[in-house]
Amino acid sequence: MKLATLCYLKKDGQTLMIHRIKKENDIHRGKWNGLGGKLNPGETPEECVIREVREESGLEIVRPSLKGFLTFPLFANDEDWYAFVYVAREFSGELIDSAEGTLRWIDDEHLLELELWAGDYIFLPWLEGSGFFSGKFVYQSGQLIDHSAVFYENPFEDITGGF
Repeated sequence: MKLATLCYLKKDGQTLMIHRIKKENDIHRGKWNGLGGKLNPGETPEECVIREVREESGLEIVRPSLKGFLTFPLFANDEDWYAFVYVAREFSGELIDSAEGTLRWIDDEHLLELELWAGDYIFLPWLEGSGFFSGKFVYQSGQLIDHSAVFYENPFEDITGGF
């Protein structure tokens, strides 16, 4: 099982994306992704997303907003992957030359024109919603074969019954 974060930095109608073209044997090779990566032992998702964005972009995010949770059964090497999905609108610093790929600010109206994972075309619009989503995306040999989602307008009230 892999626990990971995924973050979409947004400013002025654009989203920071990374074109994964630099690393050999990268399962994401050739795709455009948000920033993120795997949690280290003992690390919270928030600590992970802040660290991963800093390592991949040189930017320091502040108050990333948790928008959703994604499940990818048997995504790679017969392992389930789980990703905490964030949006960050507050950050500082300068972009670096990332070892992961090429960083680009993409106009939001052109995001879905990029070469993305098939599931990304489905969930990226969910980032603009006011609630929280929990999605499941099933891939087989790199192809999306099924997906489902649950949406919560107020996730804490929905889960606790208003406690």
